[in-house]
Amino acid sequence: MIYLLSPIPKEGCIHLPMIDFSLIKEEIVLDGYDLLMFTSKQAVKSANTLNKKWKEIPCLAIGASTAEEIERLGGTVLYQPRSFYGKSLSEDIIEKFSDKKVLYLRPNVVSFDSKFFLAQAGIDLQEKIIYETSCIRYTKECAPEKNAIIIFTSPSTIHCFLENFEWDGSYKAVVIGEATKEHLPVDAQYEVADIPQIDACIVKAKQILLTSNSK
Repeated sequence: MIYLLSPIPKEGCIHLPMIDFSLIKEEIVLDGYDLLMFTSKQAVKSANTLNKKWKEIPCLAIGASTAEEIERLGGTVLYQPRSFYGKSLSEDIIEKFSDKKVLYLRPNVVSFDSKFFLAQAGIDLQEKIIYETSCIRYTKECAPEKNAIIIFTSPSTIHCFLENFEWDGSYKAVVIGEATKEHLPVDAQYEVADIPQIDACIVKAKQILLTSNSK
């Protein structure tokens, strides 16, 4: 069995979403900013709900799905780093956009503190928390079966999973990237997707399943 813990279901996986999203700002003031920074698809959706004028400001985006959502909703992706991590984008801001006023529209919890990192380089990154995440609650009867392959698409999905269920030694994890891997239980068996996308996680999970079935 392959369990997918992301908010969006995918064919071929048992959908076990771990995270709820909710807006926590009624309005965003965007005047005076040269660039907007997005590190998640959900942040783009939230910004679009709160202030449609975000589309008038060029965007920095982490991840293909974030960039696609910006363009789908009518925004412009000025820059997307080759790496999918917050540290990489922050390093690129230092190199390429240090003279720009950047606003980071973000969730309440992030895996990398871009504001602190950029402050060390003398850059004052402005932030606005526009949505928050919370764990969906399950009964223990909803836990994945033994020998399940479980796809984790963020550190938060791991944290919420472990709030609901105990980790079984027979589980195998597929994680979307190196930052997510760091939050697994220390004894977890895991594989990292070849590229940090959900579809790549599913491909990796199916490879593990085929290998297991052939033994």
